[in-house]
Amino acid sequence: METHYGQIVEFRVRRNGHNISELARLLNINRRSLYNWFSQQYLKKEYIARIGEAINHNFSEDFPEYFRKEDFEKSQNLSAFNNNVFDKDWKDRYINLLEVYNGILSMQLTKDRSN
Repeated sequence: METHYGQIVEFRVRRNGHNISELARLLNINRRSLYNWFSQQYLKKEYIARIGEAINHNFSEDFPEYFRKEDFEKSQNLSAFNNNVFDKDWKDRYINLLEVYNGILSMQLTKDRSN
């Protein structure tokens, strides 16, 4: 039987008593996305790492093909609060991109009206 990565991650999350809604909030995703991750047999390494950092769990024992023990020891110094600071930078870039996009749409609309 093949390893089901999503089930292993979900087991660790639930075994450690983490609230799914709170974890989704910390990861800056919705609960449905988190459940979708849990349903994937081959979960991306990045997703496992993000969850491990959020719940402060070292997944190197569960996934030795992906991680070394040191990979999670370095990240355990970052709190969930610090992870949200990094997410804020991402949100700012996203908002700036949307503003540029809206500006381009506005210019195109003005151009179309003048023709």
